[in-house]
Amino acid sequence: MSCVETIQAYAFRSLGFGERLLPRGEYTLCEHFTLIGSGLIWNVYFGALALMTGFFLAVALAVGKSSPNPMFRKPAEWFIFVFRGSPLFIQFFFAYACFLSLKGVSGFFDPFTSAWLGALIVLFCNTAAYSGEIFYGALLSIPKGDIEAADAYGMTGWNRFRRITFPTMLRLAWPAYTNEAIFLFHATTLVFFSGFPAWRQQGDALYYASYFADKTFNPFIPYPILAFYFILLTLVIISLFGAVNRRLNRHLPQERRQRFRLRPNLIR
Repeated sequence: MSCVETIQAYAFRSLGFGERLLPRGEYTLCEHFTLIGSGLIWNVYFGALALMTGFFLAVALAVGKSSPNPMFRKPAEWFIFVFRGSPLFIQFFFAYACFLSLKGVSGFFDPFTSAWLGALIVLFCNTAAYSGEIFYGALLSIPKGDIEAADAYGMTGWNRFRRITFPTMLRLAWPAYTNEAIFLFHATTLVFFSGFPAWRQQGDALYYASYFADKTFNPFIPYPILAFYFILLTLVIISLFGAVNRRLNRHLPQERRQRFRLRPNLIR
């Protein structure tokens, strides 16, 4: 099978399209790149959806935690504490056990026991908790002069939050939030080890990398390819978030603009 035929057969195998049987016998470099890249589609799916939906919950958690009203502050504090205080790996297994128990009560929870929805919910809650703490710290760092100036112009409530508080919070939190986005996409590899079964038994990028490593007894080809794909994905995230960062700081003089620096979370 040529490389073009391999790409046609396995490019979308992780989504259930193309060749159903995995390669046998000789495992070419093209098969490694194609299948691992096919599995990466699921990692991008988990990371992108969890990040986009978790952003709104993170803002709500940050605002709730900074609220003087305990009815809003306490739930936000406990949500952040639970999901930041427990390992993501444990959250996957605990959520799967809960969804599996609920599945026996009602068929409504059947989709929640699959990776495409159940694992996504766990990642959504986890990134919302970490991002909420980042945004909360940014809220506390907003210069008082900005708030006083808004009050002097008669801005209150939602108008002040939309035009002053929220943009300033984003500008201050964006570098740290970028690191959280990178970590989230890397954390999607943990779905392979969680209890959630893959849709149609097709796996993510780590699934195919592990398959080739087990069959060839050579981990020094599939895992570097997997790392290469995630490095490319990280560069894309840095580029996109860097463009947003420049947009958020466009009103500042050049010498006052906050430099975009990447500080990876080595330990979490």
